[in-house]
Amino acid sequence: MSDEPKHKCPPEGLPAYMGTFADLMSLLMCFFVLLLSFAEMDALKYKMVVKSLDNAFGVQREVTANEVPKGTSIIAQEFSPGEPRPTPLREIRQDTIDETRDALKVQMDAEAVAKQEADALAEEAEKFKEALEGEIAEGLIDVETQLQRIVIRIREKGSFPSGDARLNRDFVPILDKIHDVLLNTGGKIAVAGHTDNVPISTPRYRSNWELSTSRATSVVHEFLKTGEIEADRFVLEGYAETQPLMPNDTSKNRAKNRRVEIIVLKSAVKAELTRSIEQLNKDYDSVEGRITDVERQ
Repeated sequence: MSDEPKHKCPPEGLPAYMGTFADLMSLLMCFFVLLLSFAEMDALKYKMVVKSLDNAFGVQREVTANEVPKGTSIIAQEFSPGEPRPTPLREIRQDTIDETRDALKVQMDAEAVAKQEADALAEEAEKFKEALEGEIAEGLIDVETQLQRIVIRIREKGSFPSGDARLNRDFVPILDKIHDVLLNTGGKIAVAGHTDNVPISTPRYRSNWELSTSRATSVVHEFLKTGEIEADRFVLEGYAETQPLMPNDTSKNRAKNRRVEIIVLKSAVKAELTRSIEQLNKDYDSVEGRITDVERQ
């Protein structure tokens, strides 16, 4: 007998574990068949998906044997995964773009109007400076522009006696020059009186409030004397010592604070454009709110 070990031959047929594996695969197939049978299928959506997949993986076409292939490629030359449908969010954003464009147009129009009015304001201020050139040089009057208004500042020097609201007669011709320029200037006219912080109490004026208001009233009466300027254009104001130009710490500064200001008020933007901008801003806020709601969903 030979000492060599004998090798056992494997049993005939498939290994034993293949039976278990086959059973497992059969069970999985049954499971997926059951899932498919219980699922609801939308035939229209299924066709759309099939069509999109058909067009998504390159240009596929049949080429006969007697035809030379022309430009076939695995890369799709056109990609059309079905007809896109607009979503609510896209529609809202499109509306926002359109409304923003309108708002920008209105804003540009408003800026153009504001620039025109600023140029006109500077031109009118130059007219006042030319008419009052001598008085400005003497320090009796100052003329300046502040935002959309012209300020003609009358110093107490030469215009009013100390502690009194009656105009010096020598100052009336200067007011006549201002009157003539105001005739050709549009807008409301505010006349404001100002004093220093030195208290006053006389039988005529109980406080600086009465003194400042009375001085502004005297100037308005002088402008209305000819009847050429409409009375409803004037606004009368008295501020006493509440709006000083300089600190009331020296006699020189207190003299600068005692003044009457004639302010020609101008509008920066037309009323129609202002209303349009406000309405567009409200619409824009409304659309922004709708976008936020859709994104939360």
